[in-house]
Formats: sequence, C-alpha cells, structure tokens
Amino acid sequence: MNRIGKKRPPLAVAPGPARGVLNQRLSAQHVEHVRQAPPESLTPWVEHFWQVRWALPSAVVERQETLAHPNAHLVFEGTQARIWGPHRQRFSKTLAGHGWVFGVKFRAAAFQGFWGRPMAQLRDRSIAASEVFAGVDTLLASGAWPGMAVMCKQVASLLMANLPEVDEQVPKLNELVARAATNSRLTQVQELAQVAGVSPRQLQRLFAHYVGVSPKWIIARYRLHEALDLLQRGAAQPDAELALRLGYFDQAHFIRDFQRKVGQPPAAYVRSQVAPDGASSGPV
Repeated sequence: MNRIGKKRPPLAVAPGPARGVLNQRLSAQHVEHVRQAPPESLTPWVEHFWQVRWALPSAVVERQETLAHPNAHLVFEGTQARIWGPHRQRFSKTLAGHGWVFGVKFRAAAFQGFWGRPMAQLRDRSIAASEVFAGVDTLLASGAWPGMAVMCKQVASLLMANLPEVDEQVPKLNELVARAATNSRLTQVQELAQVAGVSPRQLQRLFAHYVGVSPKWIIARYRLHEALDLLQRGAAQPDAELALRLGYFDQAHFIRDFQRKVGQPPAAYVRSQVAPDGASSGPV
C-alpha cells in the first residue's frame, strides 16, 4: 500500500461526548448509555468500550437511531457476538422491555489488521464474531448481563490475545479520520489528501482498504454530525448560515442532504427533539 505521513497521532485517554445519536428524547431514567476508555495497551486499536441498557415500562416501545461513525464494532447482545463493519445508512434499534448491548468501537483504520481483508468487504454488513475471534462465543454463554467492568476485562483479554502485527499505516490513517472529525473547515477530499501527502485517488484506495468507506463519505458524515450537535445544543439555527458554515453550496443542498440521511428536514428535526414543556431532554 502507499505510505502517507510520518507522525503518530496522540491517543485519546477517554471518550468524548457522543455524536450522531438522533433521538435525544429517550429518558435517562429508562435508558443508560455508558462509554469507557480501553486499557492503555489497547488504545492503538480501540477507541472505547460502550454499553446500552434499557428497562422500559410495559407496552412502551422506543426507537433509537444513529448516524454511525466510520468504525467497526464488536457487539455482544444476549448470547450472540457479531462484528459490524462501517455502516453508511441510518442505523435503527427498537427498544422494548429489558435488554442490554455491549460493544467495542475500534479505531477507524484499526480493525483491518484483525479482519485480514480489505475493510470495503465488511462495509454495511455484519459477520459472526467467531469468524475473527476464536472462543468469543464462550464469553456470554448464559446470556445474562455480567456488568460493565467484567465485560471490559473479559473482552480486553480476548483482544490482547488476538492483536495483529503493527502496521504503520494504521495510526496515520486514524489521524486523518480524526482530523476530518474535528476540523469543521475541512470539507474537500483534496484538502485531506494534501495533509496526507498523497493524491486523492491514492487516499481513496487507502481508505477502502483500511477503513472501508471513502474519505468523501467520512468528511460529509462528520459535517452532518457537527450539524446535529449544533442543532441539538441550540447553538445554531437550521438556516443558510449553518449550511455555509458546514461547507454546503447553499441551504437547499444542506436541507436535501440532511433529510436524506436523518429522515426529516433540519427544522422538523429540531421541533421533534423539543419536549412538550419546551425543554430538550438532553443526550442519552
């Protein structure tokens, strides 16, 4: 593969605020979302561990939707463990009764070493985790929730026993993805290619192999995450100023893109996230 950059990125020590969660009105009284940083030995490969637990009143059904990040996840639910590749569409999960899900969010370019194949082959699909990690199904033979601390410890041990060889491309590509996530002024693939020191076509090939989605998709997804964050916090209005801030040619393009990805126009989405008393319920 082509070589890019020379600098290893700093490793995050704790997960920041969640982005891309669409339904901000789920009650924290009934739904718990917890994230935890991995052990230092796993930080080159893992962004964080996470869990969602819910206990909803009888006959109450909720739906949570997310606009996923460009990451692979190892996900445990009940007695099943699956690997999910980067998901480009809106991801929905119906919540009813009592339940839990535990997951590992890998760094954007890191799971390719475990997988051993181009990540584009895992895009928008999932596979049994046993195809990658031998013995993973024994972790949850009973299907009972063992607790966050126990799961983190057991899964960390599983990953440590299966670490891939060090690939110098991985931290460099992770740094590029992080730059796209945090630099709101970055709106073009050419800009990211210049940072990497390669052509846009070379960058696309590297992203297809290591990440599974294109740099263009990643930039667009993170600008949409930024739009959601600003609208959810009331820090921006769904207007032409926000569209231009995010790099759109005009407000009409922004509205069409937002509606295609989120399912409703920006103004309607803002109204849907305001509680009857006029106050947002805040993030899960």
